Amino acid sequence: MTLLHIRRIDALLVLMSVIWGTNYVIVKRAFVEIDPQAFNAIRMIVASTVFVAAMVAVRRLPSDRYVAGSFASVLYTPSAMARRDVIGLIALGVVGQGLYQYWFVGGLAKTSVANAALMLAAAPVLIALMTAAVGEERVTVTHWIGALLSLAGIYVVVGPGIRVGGTTWLGDLMMFGAVCCWAIYTLGSRPLMTRHSPVAVTGISMAIGTALYVPAVFPRLRLVAWDRVGPGTWFVIVYSALFALCLSYTIWYAAVRQIGSARTSVYSNLVPLVAMAAAAAFLHEPLGVRKILGAAAVLVGVALTRVTPRNLLKSTESP
Repeated sequence: MTLLHIRRIDALLVLMSVIWGTNYVIVKRAFVEIDPQAFNAIRMIVASTVFVAAMVAVRRLPSDRYVAGSFASVLYTPSAMARRDVIGLIALGVVGQGLYQYWFVGGLAKTSVANAALMLAAAPVLIALMTAAVGEERVTVTHWIGALLSLAGIYVVVGPGIRVGGTTWLGDLMMFGAVCCWAIYTLGSRPLMTRHSPVAVTGISMAIGTALYVPAVFPRLRLVAWDRVGPGTWFVIVYSALFALCLSYTIWYAAVRQIGSARTSVYSNLVPLVAMAAAAAFLHEPLGVRKILGAAAVLVGVALTRVTPRNLLKSTESP
C-alpha cells in the first residue's frame, strides 16, 4: 500500500465522517415535519433507486475500463454473480440494511444522544474483535490501543449525558442491536467485494433492505401529512440519501476493501466529533476543555490505527 493510497482513502474517510456528522444536525430539522422512520424509508427508496440507476449506467461502459484497483472498479467489476454471492447479498440486505436501519432509527428515538454516541463508538472495537476471531485481518497491539483510546475519547465527550437504565433501556437495546448489525454487515461485505464492486454490493443489499424496511414502517408512512411536508424537508431527504447513504456507504466499503474492516471502522469515531463541531457552529453549543481533550484522544486513537507496520497488513488493493 503506497503513501498516495493511504492519503487518498484517509481523505475520503474524513469526508465521509464530515457528511455523517453534519447529517445529524441537518435531518433534525426534517423530523419536525415527518416521522423519523417515514423519513428513513423515503431516503432509502431514493438511495436504492440511485444505486440501481448507477449500476445500470456503468454497465454500458466498456469492460476494459475496470482495471483491478482503479477508481472505476469501485463502480463496477465485470464478475459473474455466483449463487453464494446472491445468498450473501440477501443476508447483508436483511441484517445490514433492514434490521440495522430499523433498530438504529428506533433506538435513537428512544435513548439519549450520549448513550447512542457511546454505543456507536464501541462499534470499531466490536469489529476488531470479530475480525480477529475469524482471522480476516491481523489486529495489532497498536490498533487495539488506538481503538480503545478513541472509545475513551468519545466517553470523555459524551460521558455526562449518559444515563443507564430507566426509560432508555429499550432504545439502548435497539441501538446495541444496530451496532451488532453494522459490525456483521461490515465484516460480511468484504469477501463479496473481492469479486464485486462496493457500489454493487452496497446498492443491491440496500435495495433488498429497503424492500423489507418500507413494508415494516408503512403504517408510519400512511400517517404522514404529505401536503404539509415543505420543500426544505424534501431537500434534506434527497441530500441525506445522496450523501449520507450513496456516497458515504460507497466510501466506507471501498475503504473496507482497501485497508480492511478494523481500520476503516475506527473512522466512525470521528462522526460524533463532527456533530459536536457542527452543533457548536450552528447551534452555538459550548465546547469546553473536556470536549476538546476528548476530541484530541479520538484523533490520536484514529491515527494510531493507521500507523500499523506495512508487513502486517494484508494486500487488499485488488477488487
